[in-house]
Amino acid sequence: MQHFAMFGYITCSCMLLLDREGISSLSLLHGRKQKGETISKLLQYQQLRSHGSISEVSGVDDENLGKRSLNGPMDTRIYRVFASTWNVGGIAPSDGLDMEDWLDTKANTYDIYVLGFQEIVPLNARNVLGPRKSFIPTKWNSEEGVRLNKESTNCSAMEGSMQGEGFRCIRSKQMVGIFTSVWVRSNLGPFIHHLDVSCIGSGIMGCLGNKGSVSIRFVLHETSFCFVCCHLASGGKEGDVQLRNLDVTDILARTRFPSHATQDLPEKILGHDQVVLLGDLNYRISLEEAETRSLVKAKNWAVLLENDQLLFEFSRGRHFDGWQEGLITFSPTYKYHPNSDQYYWCFDSARGEKKRAPAWCDRILWRGRGLKQVQYETCDYRISDHRPVRAIFHAECDVPEGMQK
Repeated sequence: MQHFAMFGYITCSCMLLLDREGISSLSLLHGRKQKGETISKLLQYQQLRSHGSISEVSGVDDENLGKRSLNGPMDTRIYRVFASTWNVGGIAPSDGLDMEDWLDTKANTYDIYVLGFQEIVPLNARNVLGPRKSFIPTKWNSEEGVRLNKESTNCSAMEGSMQGEGFRCIRSKQMVGIFTSVWVRSNLGPFIHHLDVSCIGSGIMGCLGNKGSVSIRFVLHETSFCFVCCHLASGGKEGDVQLRNLDVTDILARTRFPSHATQDLPEKILGHDQVVLLGDLNYRISLEEAETRSLVKAKNWAVLLENDQLLFEFSRGRHFDGWQEGLITFSPTYKYHPNSDQYYWCFDSARGEKKRAPAWCDRILWRGRGLKQVQYETCDYRISDHRPVRAIFHAECDVPEGMQK
């Protein structure tokens, strides 16, 4: 009963504190107390994982997924993995939204799709504090399935067979605004096993799910994968980058997957063979806003990237030791005026409204033996103030010797 009384106190307090700036004001008041006494009181409740802001949109029947085979001589097989992150600003896909360019479905060459969203629902008090279902994640997931299977169906019909060509969603999970789904070709289902999910809230009070991560792991043949979709602490003020670093450390430390007595499987993110971390990481450019805007106008990406906070953290080798990122050759992914190709500061804004300088907030990182990134780019979709970013990987998998394709 103490847990529910505490959550009721937090809920009432947060509702009273909400002003016209909504969740951002709460983050300002409480974000820097993540490691304080309040957190220690909330940890026990947070361990329930389903504290009211985590809800599942869709899952799968694991009976059709494969079982781990016995160890023995191994061959190597390469699979193509499509990973993308997109902060959609709480906007549902329109019925006419063409996802083919984003998902590159005409290529029809990918074996696995990992799609990570942030702000898939508006980050208001009702969504953050209450266990409310939303049609928006369901609609995104449904539209993804239609688009992914449309091209596969067309190609299979031309070849006279549909067996193994379609995609199925093996897992999807929502925690407030963070939503992740994993799609695989149907013929890979028998070789996927130990599919698990872990959610970590690191937002308001250092616990709620307006910020944090949703991680999905599985084993394909004999190689373990972990995909981590994040939304880290926002803000461009001095000290905010340290909050983001703390979020990363917290996610890596607290994310835990079930152990299996009969299998030697990793419980932590970094224990997996291949790991992809993607999301709105919110790292900014450490320059004065006026200088940043001038460099963006000149498309001087080199100087801007020299002052990119995430790349600086890479160079320090502390929080991102062992991680890699592809070469950035695209424009900053934030902050655009919705339905426009212009950055937000190019427009007149309401009095008191922030005109944030552009930054590469949306990133995809990876680590692990046998994982190679071959493409890293943004896509020109304008429904929110972020552009989606996608990466293509070649993933080597250990396969029992002699197994048929």
